[in-house]
Order: sequence, then structure tokens, then C-alpha cells
Amino acid sequence: MNPDDQFLARAIELAGLGSERGEGGPFGAVIVRDGKIIAEGWNRVVASHDPTAHAEISAIRSACAGSNDFHLQGCTLYASSEPCPMCLSAAYWARLERIVFANSRAEAAAIGFCDDELYSELNRHHSARSIVMEHHPLPGALDPLKRWAANPARIPY
Repeated sequence: MNPDDQFLARAIELAGLGSERGEGGPFGAVIVRDGKIIAEGWNRVVASHDPTAHAEISAIRSACAGSNDFHLQGCTLYASSEPCPMCLSAAYWARLERIVFANSRAEAAAIGFCDDELYSELNRHHSARSIVMEHHPLPGALDPLKRWAANPARIPY
């Protein structure tokens, strides 16, 4: 078995482990750097009462904490299923180099985990989304942004 398939098999194993424990949906993830697993995660939405407790998010948080960095350059995320929009965004924010997944989003949708509506929402103007979003620019609202941008000691990310 090639390394990609080995790491993907571990993500699938974690998907089964978490869901069999009743902690959340059947999703698992591992993050690998230099051929070694540096973090693992599985879906814990139900157990943690946290809608953001997806496998990929858990693995990213663990990998960042373990490496003491908010970027994961040179790392690969192995996910049992294609990452949802939130997890995909987190992968981009973490600067992951690569994502390898086993099940497509269509296969996840077939068992009730359909993200099509969310993908569609993200493409709409904020005024046309199903969650009411209102833009209220206040005097001074830009001040924190300006101060941060002007701070030579800031840590860009």
C-alpha cells in the first residue's frame, strides 16, 4: 500500500471510531508532515455540542498546537471524505500543501451530509443569503484595522 493510501486508511479508521462512539458523523482526518502523522481528528459535533468540531478542524487545531504555528506548510491533510466548505477554508487558512480524500461530497450527501446549499450560499451577495446579513458601518469601525495594519510588530497571517 502506498503512503497516501496508508494515511487515508487511518483517516477512514478514525471516521469509524468516532461515529461508532456516537461522537459525531463518520468523518476522520490526519495531518502528515515529512511522512509522519502529526495530528489526528474525527468528527465530535454531537459529543462536544459544537457545529465546528469536524474531523479536519480538530486535526488542524491539534497540528497547529503541536507545531506551535498557525501555518502548516509542507503538510498534507488526509480526510475520509471531501472537506466541507468550512474545513476547506480552514485548510487554506492553515496553508496546507495538499488534501487527499476518499469519499466525494456526493457520496456524503447520499447519506444526509449534503453541503450543496452552503456552497450555493457562499456564492451569493450577503444581502441575498438565507441568514439575514446587514452591513452597518459605524464611525471608528475601521480604527482597529488601521492600527493593526500600521503596527510594525504585527504578525501577518
